[in-house]
Amino acid sequence: MLVTGASRGLGRGIALRLAEEGCSVAVNFARNKTEAAETVNRCRSVGSTPGQRFVPVQGDIGDSSQREALVVDTLRELGRIDALVNNAGIAPKIRADITEASEQSFEELIRTNLKGPYFLTQRIVRYWLKERPQSLLPGGFKIVFVTSVSANTASISRGDYCITKAGLSMAAQLWSVRLAAEGIQVVELRPGIMATDMTSAVKEKYDRLIAEGLVPEGRWGTPADVGAAAAAVIRGDLPFTTGSIIDVDGGFHLRRL
Repeated sequence: MLVTGASRGLGRGIALRLAEEGCSVAVNFARNKTEAAETVNRCRSVGSTPGQRFVPVQGDIGDSSQREALVVDTLRELGRIDALVNNAGIAPKIRADITEASEQSFEELIRTNLKGPYFLTQRIVRYWLKERPQSLLPGGFKIVFVTSVSANTASISRGDYCITKAGLSMAAQLWSVRLAAEGIQVVELRPGIMATDMTSAVKEKYDRLIAEGLVPEGRWGTPADVGAAAAAVIRGDLPFTTGSIIDVDGGFHLRRL
């Protein structure tokens, strides 16, 4: 399994849950080797099957040459890729009203949050279709796109982020249509308000909103919540589901009066 952006946050939660499920995991990171090593060590501590391997694999998915190296390194280290979890993503460095937001921020987020996973998926799909390896997973190869409630919830101080996640949601639909006949399952996980480094700066704001009922289940989501959903897909629990959006948001998406 290849999990992008797995050095911390949601990616770490996904990697840990896959380790518990008996999977070998390539832990992708862009820069922070220390955090990636911590994820690898924690995966080793919860691994459940002899022969599991956990390796850190560096690569900025927004860069084409690094994407290529990431795939090559993963295949060299693990010998195969049975599932891709497109989790890596960044928030804008500065939250700014859309009347003031910069082109630089927009381009940076498009590069990492949308272009990167779209073309990383293309690279791995080309490998699967050309080489025709046999998948070890029930139901065949899997691709998981981790988006956000921001894919369809407008946040005018993070317009660039919302646009990238909306685009990524369409990418999941496009790849699901293209790959369904090939026996490759594609699913979108749409996390809600998650307790990660990305949201730490606005914790007080969301603590208040959650207390006021923004999330029906009344709590923050966790990396473990997203990991559980990813594991269900990769384990083969949803064999007749492709192109679907699985909300991992405690009911945030529900329309209420």
